[in-house]
Order: sequence, then structure tokens, then C-alpha cells
Amino acid sequence: MFPTPPPNIPPDPVTPVPLPPAHKIAMLGATGLATLLAALSMLGPFSIDAYLPAFPNIQAALHATQIEVQQTLTAYMLAFAVMVLWHGALADAFGRRNVILVSLVVFAIGTLGCASAHSVHYLWIFRIMQGVSAGAGVVVGRAIIRDLYSDAPAARLLSLVTMIFSIAPAIAPVLGGWIVKFFDWRTIFLALLVYTIVLTWFCYKRLPETLPKEKRQPFNPGYVAQNYWAIFSSPLFHMKAGVVSANFAGMFLYIAAAPVMLPQHLHLGPDQFAWLFIPTVSGLFLGSLAANRMAGKSTFGRQVALGFCFMLSAAAANVLYHVLVPPAVPWSVAPMFFYTFGSALMAPAVTLLALDMFPHIRGTVASCQSFAVTLLGALVAGVIAPFLSHSVLWLASGQLAFALFSLVLWSASRRYRSRRPA
Repeated sequence: MFPTPPPNIPPDPVTPVPLPPAHKIAMLGATGLATLLAALSMLGPFSIDAYLPAFPNIQAALHATQIEVQQTLTAYMLAFAVMVLWHGALADAFGRRNVILVSLVVFAIGTLGCASAHSVHYLWIFRIMQGVSAGAGVVVGRAIIRDLYSDAPAARLLSLVTMIFSIAPAIAPVLGGWIVKFFDWRTIFLALLVYTIVLTWFCYKRLPETLPKEKRQPFNPGYVAQNYWAIFSSPLFHMKAGVVSANFAGMFLYIAAAPVMLPQHLHLGPDQFAWLFIPTVSGLFLGSLAANRMAGKSTFGRQVALGFCFMLSAAAANVLYHVLVPPAVPWSVAPMFFYTFGSALMAPAVTLLALDMFPHIRGTVASCQSFAVTLLGALVAGVIAPFLSHSVLWLASGQLAFALFSLVLWSASRRYRSRRPA
């Protein structure tokens, strides 16, 4: 079930990799590296959450239908999902730093195109370009962490990245709402372009290369196909990746439904999206902080179990509330804090368990895991959220279903692992 690693790979735990002398980059500390990797991961939330309040404005400016504007999100998510399959393999072959720098340049071009689009069809094209490149930071960032650290230190750093990264979903819709209120919707993408340019400069100056040339894997169709087959043919990988994907889907369901749910059911304006996003992101931040503190002091299994307690309790309470009471702020959005707290608490543990299944191709594994998360996110954005957004009770029930499905997958993975040891 598990492939045999090549004989020339370094044993785990992974030791820090010395930087190639050609780059002459001063090694960042853990906090500095976490901040830079979190900033890279923020491209995704900024690309999604910041322009959600602008949907009506985009629809009017481009003479598009509501569905056509909604599909700009779906196009982005599908492109993101497809390309994250390749970011890891490219990073394993050509180096972590090179892939990130090229992706940032492509993302900047796509962002400029979005700001200048004069039809919804051109907006689709440039959103696809954004989606193709935005996932590099998330995927390659995980591989960088695992290149340099192992076990508890890796879990602490990953949770720190998540903690810093969680700021983005909170401020993105708020900034987007303010920009829409005082400026044109295109200003959202121009602001994102400035952010990308600054980030590219910092990565060029300070991002280290953690995968020396002698440890890189060949990039050829046969070898890449072999690695993907090994990963996707593993039932255990699907279970572990499914846990993270379902947890994310339960949260993303509300984010994708926000342009309908907030104005129609909660009667909030575009500058009031913070009602949903602040509790959501506060839970992510504090859950990541808790995961950081628990790293090395508690087992991964206990950490995941505690996370499920928060998630399931929040989702069940949310359903019960909307069965009994009409939707209203803050009660319709308050459960998101506890749901995302639990999700963030367990995410580093499950992610590292998945990455360590194939230690010689962690970049590719990170790609496959991100692919699963994003593909389900695209399904949520394009199909499930539009279907459920007519009712807050249905949205709450959908979130509970995702949490229960995640629990089933985690239980199945534990049982499978105990019966089929590596």
C-alpha cells in the first residue's frame, strides 16, 4: 500500500537543510519564516473574500447575471484545484523558491487583468490565471516547513502560519466592503496587485531554498505519474485528506453563501460582512494558537478528538437554533467561531500525518491534499452553496453534515491504520 522510498533519500526526522551559497540569503527565524509563508497563503483568501461584497457592483458594471458573476469564483476554485496538483511536483523537481517566484509573477499578471476586464468572460479568464498561481504558496509552504522541521516543531510552525494567515479572511471582506463603498470594484484588484508586488520582492530577498539540487526529484511524466498513482491509490491518504477537506468545506459553505445569506437573510450591507468573517477568523486564529501550544505536549489523536468536540457541538447547536428561532445576528454567525476553532485545532496534526505518509515526495503530497480541499471547495461554491443558500437552516444542516462526514473519515483512518501498519 505504501511505496518504497528511493534508497538515496535522507532518513526522517528531517534535519535543517543548509542554504545553497548562490542565493546568499540570511536564514529567517521561525517567526519570520512563518510570517512570510502566511503572507503567501493569504493570496487565496484575498482573491476570494475581498471581492465577495462587490458581486452586485461587478454584475452591474459588466452587464452580467448573478450566476455569471458567481462563476468567477467557481472558475478560480477549479483552476486552483487543478494546478495545486502540479505545484508540489514542480517544487520537488525545480526547487521551492523558484516555483513560488514564478507563481507570484503569473498571479500579478492575472490580477492586473481582473482589474482591467470589461466583460465577465474576460474576468473568468483572468480569474483562472489567478487560480492557477495562487496555490503555490500554500502547497510549497507546507513542504518548506517539513524540509526544515520535524514532529512537534513542524506542528508548531504550521499552526503559527495558520494563526497569522487567519487574519486574511477577517480583513479581506471588510476591506473589500469599504473599497466598494468608497471606490470602484476594480480598486480591490489593484490593491491586491500592490500586495503581490511587495510580496514578490520580499520573497526574492528573503525566501530560502530548502531543497538542494542533489535532493530534487526528476520531473518527467512517468515518474510524476508513478508518484500520483502511489498517493491516490492509498485509501489512507484519501481518508486523511478527506478529514481536512470536509472541515474546510463546512466553513467555506458559509463563505461562498455570504453574498446571498448576509443581505437576504440577515439584512446586512456590503460593509457589514464582518459579522460573519470576524467570528470565523477569530476561531481560526485562537484554534491555531491552541494547536501551537499543544504541539509536543499532547498526542495528535487527542488534539484531533478535541477539535471534533468543538466542531460537532457548534454545528449541532447551529442547526438546533435555526429549527427553533428565525435567523438573526449575532446568533446565526456565532457558532462559526467554535466550528473554526475546532477545525484549526486539528488541521496541523492531520496535515502532518498525511505528509509523513510519503516523506520522499512531500511537495507532491501537499499538492494532492490541497487538490482535494480545493476541489471540494469548488463543488461547494458552484453547486452546494447556491442550492442551500435559500435557507440558513439548510446551510447549518450542510455544515453539520460535513463535520459528521469528517468524523467518519477520521475514525475509518484510525481503524484502517491499526489493521494495516506501515
